[in-house]
Amino acid sequence: MKASIVVGNPKPQSRTRAVAESLVQKLVTPPCDLEVIELADHTQEVFAWPSETMAALDARVAESDLVVLASPTYKATYTGLLKAFLDRYPANGLAGVTAIPVLTGADLTHSMGADVHLAPLLMELGATVPGRGLYFVMSCMDQLEKITEEAADRYAAVIGRTARLYEGVRQI
Repeated sequence: MKASIVVGNPKPQSRTRAVAESLVQKLVTPPCDLEVIELADHTQEVFAWPSETMAALDARVAESDLVVLASPTYKATYTGLLKAFLDRYPANGLAGVTAIPVLTGADLTHSMGADVHLAPLLMELGATVPGRGLYFVMSCMDQLEKITEEAADRYAAVIGRTARLYEGVRQI
């Protein structure tokens, strides 16, 4: 299985990245080919058209089975850095990808952001979103393992039910 984490935090090695990594570690079983893409490392290229570097990153994410897209909450939604990255995809550019939206924030004020803003964009790009997004309150970092374990259990249950459903529907 190939998994990717796309971190839209302008600060590299952020707590947002730690949340996404913990979620993926709890959700997938080894061996897993995991790539972490820190958009903070590509701030010049993400706004450049065309960019061979960004085209290669776009392709690797689109070839993933699972993608976790994580961003801190800025002005009630995800960062412009993540938006600029996702804007590079054509319609259905993430078809075949299961994508989990993750937002982090200071409190629950914007806890619907992953579902109201990021999940619809991912679905517009053709990704399958297996349930509600994860909103992680940063003051709960001491509970990171517990919270991401519970979230991973919820996503695994939805993905498992979908896999069983696939066996009983018309194959195309």
